[in-house]
Amino acid sequence: MSPVRDDFRRSQVAIGALFFVLGFQYATWVSRVPALKARLDLGEAQIGLLLMTCGIGAAVSFPLVAVLTRRLGSRLLSVLSALALGVILLALSVVPNYPVTLLVLFFDGVAVGCLNVAMNAQGAALEARFERATMSRLHATFSAGSLLAALLASGVTSVTGTLAVHFGVAAALLAVLVVAARPGLLADRPAEAAEPEERKRRRGFVLPTVATLWMGLAMVFGTVTEGAMNDWSALYLKDYVHAGAGLAPMGIAVVSVMMVCARIFADGWRTRFGDGRIVRTGSLLAGLGLALALAVGGVVPTLLGFACVGLGVAAVTPCVYVAAARQGADALSLVAAMGTTGLLAGPAVIGFIAGATSLLWGMAAVAASAAVVSLCATRIRWPGQGTSAAPADPLLAADPS
Repeated sequence: MSPVRDDFRRSQVAIGALFFVLGFQYATWVSRVPALKARLDLGEAQIGLLLMTCGIGAAVSFPLVAVLTRRLGSRLLSVLSALALGVILLALSVVPNYPVTLLVLFFDGVAVGCLNVAMNAQGAALEARFERATMSRLHATFSAGSLLAALLASGVTSVTGTLAVHFGVAAALLAVLVVAARPGLLADRPAEAAEPEERKRRRGFVLPTVATLWMGLAMVFGTVTEGAMNDWSALYLKDYVHAGAGLAPMGIAVVSVMMVCARIFADGWRTRFGDGRIVRTGSLLAGLGLALALAVGGVVPTLLGFACVGLGVAAVTPCVYVAAARQGADALSLVAAMGTTGLLAGPAVIGFIAGATSLLWGMAAVAASAAVVSLCATRIRWPGQGTSAAPADPLLAADPS
């Protein structure tokens, strides 16, 4: 194996560990929401606010993340934010009351926002430096982290229901992963160090470019599609298609399995067909497949439509992150924040539509959302498409001013 290939694999594994950490940490505390509910004597509305607070923290972290990415660089920011997520787990195991829990989960959202931007900047830079597509597989490790966190939660709770034990074990595993991954992360210098003095003096708040806004819209509607399927597919199968109790959860399973499988192979498709074609075709497949399934009805057509969604949107976020990272830290931070907003607000919007009409129209809105991603993709300058002023390596990208 060549030294270049060794370096690529080493960095790929290290950056993949960051994606794993994010999925593992989130699934760890979410899996114990019932225990937090019982311990703090919370109602359903309070639990909903807890979940929303984490999302709000991630969504509003955009200005902070952009500054930290410029000043610290993505390697240091990713290590610090990943370690912070472990500390947050320990804090959640000892929170004394509901207000403190809300505060802890708000900071969890901020740390998630920081790690999300930093690890995607690392992934985009890995592709640029070694000229190999890998972002989709990195995103697949996020799902793997969520799965293993669920298995750990099941194993620990079968022995003890104590949150301190579970979250302590999880935090220790996260710390070991982060420390082991750090040497393989790509070295970078803060973008501020690379900027001319004149640009530093005149830099203030920079309005996003039209290209960045199109990327943000693609991310919003892509995450709306993804989040809504996770939240509403089981209910649609049960209440509208009249699937049995054993089949209703299969909606989430089908979407998740198709997404993981597609992300494993999507990097090869990206290399062969290009990011733009993959996003346009995939999101159109998701929209049309779901729309046809809703029109036909029945359990099997519905599951096939859900499979089209999982397959079609799997590569949307990895590709958009790569395109945004090439525009600099501010663009990547804004696109990531917009994606978090879509993931947070999407299921609620679908719920409002379903409440005003029916869940069938709510799911139709999901299909329309996927189709909008395809439209947005036609307005994005994808890596390798034409000429671009963006630097080849996103970790050395100076802020556009």
